[in-house]
Amino acid sequence: MSGTDSNAGAAPGPRELPGVAELEEQAQGLVLPRFGYDEAWRLGSLLVELARARRAPVAIDIHSGAQQLFHSALPGSSADNHGWIDRKRRVAERYGAASLLVGARFRAKGQTFEESSRLDPARYAAHGGAVPVFIEGAGAGAVATVTVSGLPQAEDHALVVEALKTLRAEL
Repeated sequence: MSGTDSNAGAAPGPRELPGVAELEEQAQGLVLPRFGYDEAWRLGSLLVELARARRAPVAIDIHSGAQQLFHSALPGSSADNHGWIDRKRRVAERYGAASLLVGARFRAKGQTFEESSRLDPARYAAHGGAVPVFIEGAGAGAVATVTVSGLPQAEDHALVVEALKTLRAEL
């Protein structure tokens, strides 16, 4: 993949990277009562509203398996963001956890995801911004993955979390 993304830097940027315990606790509060096409549209629309209000140059994606349920690219985003979305989404889908949490788990062991996961870094990136969507009482795993790319990784993640919390409160 050519080019760079603000997600690529080792420095956490303006927002500190949360630790494993904080991210695991956060994930428990993001479980939704239901999630289908209407909720995907609402979640994507919430993300667009939040990003526009902040003039955030992001691309937004919601996938359920192989089906893309929502996609938007806002001013300032680029084709590179779509590549980052794919790479971060693959991590969240493979590990069943937020891409930022996956990266944090490797860092907590004194390892890097790129060196220790044995996965192709051209296809997988454990940088923040991809969060799996779980439904209460459903034991089958994530039903979708929502991903944002274009900001520093902690901010991409925080934007997704904010939108999921808002959606959860609406449901």
